[in-house]
Amino acid sequence: MPFFKRKRWVDEGVPPPVEREIAVSVYPEETRVAVLERGRLVEIDVERRDRRSMVGDIYLGRVENVLPGMEAAFVNIGQERNAVLYVGDVFIEEKEGGRRPGIKGLLKQGQKLMVQVSKDPMGSKGARLTTYISLPGCYLVLLPQARNLGISQKLHPEERQRLRELMEGMKPPDAGLIVRTAAQGRGEKELRRDLDFLLRKWKGIKAEAGRRGAPALLFREPELEIRVVRDLLSEEWDRIITDSPEAHDRLRDYLRSVEPSLERKLVLFRGREPLFKAMDINRQIKEALRREIPLPSGGSIVIDPTEALTAIDVNTGRFVGRSNLEDTVLRTNLEAAREVVRQLRLRDIGGIIVIDFIDMTESRNRQEVLEVLESELRKDRTKSYVVELSQLGLVEMTRKNVSEGLIEAFGETCPMCGGRGVIFREP
Repeated sequence: MPFFKRKRWVDEGVPPPVEREIAVSVYPEETRVAVLERGRLVEIDVERRDRRSMVGDIYLGRVENVLPGMEAAFVNIGQERNAVLYVGDVFIEEKEGGRRPGIKGLLKQGQKLMVQVSKDPMGSKGARLTTYISLPGCYLVLLPQARNLGISQKLHPEERQRLRELMEGMKPPDAGLIVRTAAQGRGEKELRRDLDFLLRKWKGIKAEAGRRGAPALLFREPELEIRVVRDLLSEEWDRIITDSPEAHDRLRDYLRSVEPSLERKLVLFRGREPLFKAMDINRQIKEALRREIPLPSGGSIVIDPTEALTAIDVNTGRFVGRSNLEDTVLRTNLEAAREVVRQLRLRDIGGIIVIDFIDMTESRNRQEVLEVLESELRKDRTKSYVVELSQLGLVEMTRKNVSEGLIEAFGETCPMCGGRGVIFREP
């Protein structure tokens, strides 16, 4: 029987790496949550006490400016900078054959409205908002303004049909629902419990909005560790380990309320050294901050973020292969495809991404690299879109990001060069 199933705490060291686990470490100034596969870091989330993520928070906002030229409005939600609300993010009842009005026909200055943060403030930009409210639960997502019932496309068709039939008799007539992948195999009792929890939460938010004046915070997402476990609950986890008694208690209470069977996988680490050091996570974070990442065969990838896009270059390096050039290039590109996706997840790189794979002569090799890239991206919980691999070996893709990445979490702009990477001398 695995060590972590025999007792729920660790006094010295940590159990051997398992297939999949979540590690939570709480520092005085921040909380870090790592996702590991066989001991290898694949995702890291960091939340500072003074820079908490706003994504998912719900506000009662007040429209400050309506800008028809941008088809957007600036909304005061009580933060330092006004948040932006684009016309496509304003909920309206769609009428068949009807034309969607512009921002000036939807909002007016001084208007109060309920909004949800969809993207954190970044750089000089304020938060991005939507009025399409969504409340995620363990197995369901409640859409208060919608009426539709959606089922996760990742589920098998037979399971999707079973869940659809189950939820059609349970769905409120005045709200929409999305059934998450985590609902696979769940019965009516578990789904009903999750739905009732979300309906109570929405009722409380509406009541709060009726009592408050704008701007006001109506609902705040839970702590980082709860959000990560909630969003990843559909996956098979072998262990959830933390070095914080407070975080352990929060996770225990949450798991008891949504999925009691998972509580046995929760472990409290009580070692002499910090959890992330004991599990070798800190070293892996430092490696992920490097510009050049080595590949197993001796090649490497080089990651360069710019204002417009992120460029990733693949090099053979000292790898010379054993048979011919095409085989050498193919092996390097396949390794690079896997590592590139790991780095995208780890650094939370978003926006436009251009990957310069090494040129390949044969089209079947280009197709194999593209298939591996897309297969790895399916493990990523962030949405992405890949354009076809060109004859020059270039892949253009986009990846959605909603918060700052690893570089921003663990670094700051150099005061000498201003982020250029070069210190200029006087001409």
